[in-house]
Amino acid sequence: MANQASPALFAATDSVAARSGDLIVLFARLVMGWLFFTNGWMKVMNIAGFVGYLGNLGVASYWAWPAALAEVVIGIALILGIATRYASIATFIYLIITVAVAHRYWAVPAAQQNAQYAHFCKNLALMGGALLLFWSGAGRYSVDSRMR
Repeated sequence: MANQASPALFAATDSVAARSGDLIVLFARLVMGWLFFTNGWMKVMNIAGFVGYLGNLGVASYWAWPAALAEVVIGIALILGIATRYASIATFIYLIITVAVAHRYWAVPAAQQNAQYAHFCKNLALMGGALLLFWSGAGRYSVDSRMR
């Protein structure tokens, strides 16, 4: 089932996709990981601001450090390709929580709905990416591959 051929009408790029699969997985890991790492690091560097943000959402302040560190660890794991399938599942679960707690666009004032909807959709797309990384694994350019 991995990397199935397209229907003949749409198969012009199949050989390119087959040859570049490991680079595509590397790129996906890098961009997803960088997003998590940088956002998590910003939360760590301004933990008081993050605590305030969570407080505005009705979330207890003690969740700030676990949430910020989770983003940093997820980011590092994805970037390096360490335990990628575990990191992908953790990413998926983290994003479910994030969407349910922080990006309920339907429950915010009208002036904030567009921004929250954009974050909601971004997180849904990242959930799809996390599932694809779970399915594909880390690829050749990863710590996982070196450990095999």
